[in-house]
Amino acid sequence: MQPQGHVQVVSNLIDFNLNPQMGLDCPRWQWVRGKQFVIEESFDQNIAGELMQKGHDISVVADNSTFGRGQIILKMDTGAYAAGTESRTDGNIALY
Repeated sequence: MQPQGHVQVVSNLIDFNLNPQMGLDCPRWQWVRGKQFVIEESFDQNIAGELMQKGHDISVVADNSTFGRGQIILKMDTGAYAAGTESRTDGNIALY
């Protein structure tokens, strides 16, 4: 899941221009094999339905601890820092 989670979070930051906290909080999916995926309960059900119509095997997983954990600290162009911590587990951000 680690590389899949990294791609999803980086995509949230770059493609959707989300801040670190928002990027980490977005619902995640995990490719298992072939067309089999697991998704978090908070994943958009309309998108899940569209994927199922296209032949994907989608399962909802109640335990979101398998979808990775992360913290992000970014230095912005202004020199300020933006940070986020994983809502799927305990954690905090500290800057010096």
